[in-house]
Amino acid sequence: MSWTLVLVLAAGAYACKGVGFFLLAGRRLPAVVDRCLALIPAAVVAALVVKDTFSAGQELVVDARVPGVAVAVVLVWRRAPFVVVVVAAALVTAGVRRAGWA
Repeated sequence: MSWTLVLVLAAGAYACKGVGFFLLAGRRLPAVVDRCLALIPAAVVAALVVKDTFSAGQELVVDARVPGVAVAVVLVWRRAPFVVVVVAAALVTAGVRRAGWA
């Protein structure tokens, strides 16, 4: 892949974003579209967490990361502080790896 192609594709991507920005400038989106757009960041983060938890390269795996993420999900659901969530998930993952269960 050449640098020219990279620059052309980057310019095209920015042009698409710019067109949408300038066409919608000053206009209100319908309420249903606004609500759907507000959900996109949470959906993207959830998709990335699931992908990174259950894959290694091109393979589907279930290893020590799964119990760690499960603990993190429960603690977030219980509204634990962020530091507690991260430390608990890391400790559970390390414990599972140390025990050789996954």
